[in-house]
Amino acid sequence: MTALELQDVCKSYHNANGVPMQAVCSISLSIQRGAFVIIVGSNGSGKTTLLNLIAGSEQPDGGRILLDGKDITDLAEHRRAADIGRVFQDPFRGTVAGMSVEENLALAARRGQRFDLGFALDGKLREEIHERLASLHIGLEQRLRQPMATLSGGQRQVVTMLMATWHRPRLLLLDEHTAALDPQNAELVLSLTGRILSQGEMTVIMVTHSMKQAVHFGERLLMMHRGRITLDISGTEKLRAQPVELEKHFEELRREELLDESVAQLLREQYI
Repeated sequence: MTALELQDVCKSYHNANGVPMQAVCSISLSIQRGAFVIIVGSNGSGKTTLLNLIAGSEQPDGGRILLDGKDITDLAEHRRAADIGRVFQDPFRGTVAGMSVEENLALAARRGQRFDLGFALDGKLREEIHERLASLHIGLEQRLRQPMATLSGGQRQVVTMLMATWHRPRLLLLDEHTAALDPQNAELVLSLTGRILSQGEMTVIMVTHSMKQAVHFGERLLMMHRGRITLDISGTEKLRAQPVELEKHFEELRREELLDESVAQLLREQYI
């Protein structure tokens, strides 16, 4: 069954000179429920814009977005939050720095409910928070009362991951969620990512700039360039993909782009 469907979705911005620039160019895409899809591409390729459109933080200029068959194109971001979880690149985004670890997790646990924070942190929820953190074996269950601001970037990203997946959303968006971390913390968060995804069916889109992550994670790989999907592989082809091959594909795209620009420049000079 299809979990997410994009139908001819596009988004443009205006540069400093007022010239429209297409960030997402008429993308049509179908993702099956429970799929783990990796999106890779250079800066400015449209990866994050695509996630923004899916999450509802930006509205498309055209096209439709459907989640489990329901048209959510015009649905506000906060109305999508129950069904779409998201973890950002910045470890300090998505949590409240001045609140404790358990208070942040309580907010996630009570999302969509009206509550007083003191009531929200009853004994049953405190026990559940402790158990979920203890299962990670990184000692965060011993720091429940500490402010989020005192945690390392990796620890904070772990808490953010738990918050985003507390209620097992229909769709989880991981927006370069390890890019700002050192290698050790990145490995920790990636390990947690795999553990969470193994606990049950969840549709996941993970954006990364790492070709190594792109080939080692997920069952389907999309490469974006200039707002378009230029590569879409899955199955055996995805299993056999290597970082050097992806880099080669990207370099070919860049050479074609430079060639097109060279031809355009020659034509301009010819008619000046």
